[in-house]
Amino acid sequence: MPTIRSCQEQDLPAITEIYGWHVQNGTGTFEIDPPSLADMTARFKEVTSRGLPWLVCETMGKVIGYAYCNWFRPRPAYRYAAEDSIYMRQDAQGLGLGRALLSELLVRAEQSGMRKMIAVIGDSSNFSSIGVHQACGFAPAGRLRATGWKFDRWLDTVLMEITLGSGDLKPPTNQTSS
Repeated sequence: MPTIRSCQEQDLPAITEIYGWHVQNGTGTFEIDPPSLADMTARFKEVTSRGLPWLVCETMGKVIGYAYCNWFRPRPAYRYAAEDSIYMRQDAQGLGLGRALLSELLVRAEQSGMRKMIAVIGDSSNFSSIGVHQACGFAPAGRLRATGWKFDRWLDTVLMEITLGSGDLKPPTNQTSS
């Protein structure tokens, strides 16, 4: 039975391998070169230092997918809007685990104070990512044509969004500055 839990540093080698496969074989990310374990460790520390969730899905003690969110943009005014990232090992795709992982990420992101989650999906033909986001309640927010060049072709970027908690109906409770 798969388990979804908070990521630990010892999960990062498996995460690096999963993401590296997607970088080299897929269009869901526009990275060209797979990041190193040191790079992924730095990303993990940045996300968790902000109090944001980074989750893994594991089965039989092996990490088969992960999801996290980070500020949508680096400037502090964006601190209540996050961008999600979700990747499954290639043999774990299509089993409904991505939906469970993303659903839990949304719960934990809201608990951490996020009010908006934004999906920035590489490749408008990435129907599995678009589908899992739709299944979790995301709505289309736009399409940017020919924003990425990978595998000798132009790729679009699809933007989707979902409101978390009270969204923009009231100010955040943990305001630190305006």
